Amino acid sequence: MIVALLCGGFGLLLGSFLNVVVARVPAGESVAAPPSNCPRCSAPIAPRDNIPVLSWLVLRGRGRCCGEPISVRYPLVELSTTLAFGAVAVWVGRSAGSSSWPLRGDRLPTLPAVLALLALLYLVAVSLALALIDIDVKRLPVVIVVPSWWICAALLAGSALLAGNRPAALRTLAGGLLLWVVYRLLHQIHPAGMAYGDVRLAGLIGMYLAWLGWMPLAVGAFAGFLFGSLGGAVVLALGGGGLRTKIPYGPYMLAGTWFGLIWGDVLGEAYLRLTGLR
Repeated sequence: MIVALLCGGFGLLLGSFLNVVVARVPAGESVAAPPSNCPRCSAPIAPRDNIPVLSWLVLRGRGRCCGEPISVRYPLVELSTTLAFGAVAVWVGRSAGSSSWPLRGDRLPTLPAVLALLALLYLVAVSLALALIDIDVKRLPVVIVVPSWWICAALLAGSALLAGNRPAALRTLAGGLLLWVVYRLLHQIHPAGMAYGDVRLAGLIGMYLAWLGWMPLAVGAFAGFLFGSLGGAVVLALGGGGLRTKIPYGPYMLAGTWFGLIWGDVLGEAYLRLTGLR
């Protein structure tokens, strides 16, 4: 519980930074400078007005400098990051020691478990940032996705190796390559229907899913396709465009990834028993 509270507190602070990332990275701007400014009038934001969630509530959703309304998405991102970080910490604690957990028997604060937790928290942050950016501008910035390959490969494979689970480390790298190849072929066959940013993202989520096992990889990949198909069908049904309408696919891939991470083994085992394969 203490770890979950600490992670949640860190998530609250990080959520404020994610708002900056979502706003500036697609525009090619630095996330470090200049300091935070009002999204309406660009005036610098004083530290007292930059407290996550609280400042927005105190100012009643308006900028102190101009009185213009500030989107509710800002505090929602901060709250979502807080809750997601806390939930992932709880999930990691409950998963430790289970037969499907690559670090079986390891519990915080052992180094392998800490690396695994950091990797999953990183995925939370990347998932929120990429999903919002893809919704906003219909693309997944290479400056976020590609560096994440190396960061997450080091964290995931490193945690497995330190825990003495070499197969999980090798599976992590193989899974990322495998899903990248699948999406690369789909892009090659139908470039208009599969953006190359989705191909890059596939390499990242493949590592996470395969780190837990081949079954989570299969379930997570299938869930991404399923969610994307259903989401596209809903958009078309609601009159949101035609067959050539560009629909952001990254959020569906990321939703499928988390579905596979959490439910992949359970659903995989159920499928094998149902079909008589186990």
